[in-house]
Amino acid sequence: MNAALHQSEITSLPLVHRGKVRDIYAVGQQHLLIVTTDRLSAFDVILPRPVPGKGEVLTRVTEFWMRHFATQVPNQMAPDMHLADWLTADERRQVEGRGAIVRRLRAVPVECVARGYLIGSGWKDYLASGSVCGIGLPAGLRMASQLPQPIFTPADKAPVGQHDENIDFAQTCRRLGQPLAERLRDLTLRLYQEAARHALARGIIVADTKFEFGQDDAGQLHLIDEVLTPDSSRFWDAQGWREGISPPSFDKQIVRDWLEDQPWDKRAPGPWLPDDIIERTAARYREVEQRLTGRAAT
Repeated sequence: MNAALHQSEITSLPLVHRGKVRDIYAVGQQHLLIVTTDRLSAFDVILPRPVPGKGEVLTRVTEFWMRHFATQVPNQMAPDMHLADWLTADERRQVEGRGAIVRRLRAVPVECVARGYLIGSGWKDYLASGSVCGIGLPAGLRMASQLPQPIFTPADKAPVGQHDENIDFAQTCRRLGQPLAERLRDLTLRLYQEAARHALARGIIVADTKFEFGQDDAGQLHLIDEVLTPDSSRFWDAQGWREGISPPSFDKQIVRDWLEDQPWDKRAPGPWLPDDIIERTAARYREVEQRLTGRAAT
């Protein structure tokens, strides 16, 4: 297996933030360097052992979707900015294939979630109230049922270390103003529906996904952050889907399932993942990339 990158070490640029997966550096006043590491988190804990190649997969998948949607929405990519102009040779080798210089935009403080199937927190809400984020749904739906039509279920972005909180559309309008909230809803659902069609033709169901958007000085929306990756989406193999069960996901579900069987209190530091769990997880990420993008697995 190739060496994994748990944490980038860039000294040529100021560090802005380290997230669960991404390290962000300032590139002048108008741009950022985003480095997608191989860190893996589960139950809100960053695990001590990374998954080799994971960050490169997430980077390639995001870039694929940003190109795919380029005629529908602008994005944060800055193709005229080159790593060679800002990093040393050693730093470039460290982030090759996982580092991208992007425009610095004003992030919209709401995660834009689209759901096409009833699963996860949406399923729990439905059982409790018959609705998801205030959207009433027909009676008699089962776990993993396809919804009559995709729904927009935004989440209020919480401070670092806290959970995002699902909110309804009325709350989104109060948070952002109705015109912006409506633009986000319509764009989110349009992108989701296009992605779902693309994926289903390749044997993958996009059960739900989250988009993040930023605005430039003129208020124009741009697609930012990661896009339709296994970390930001719930992907299912179409052949294995049926109502009434939680289908296996193309993500870190293998890790979560293994962790549930360990004597661990879900506090840092997490357990050291065994080789077979790492290898199976890496293979799952590579498979969904290959199927979605047509790129040969490496």
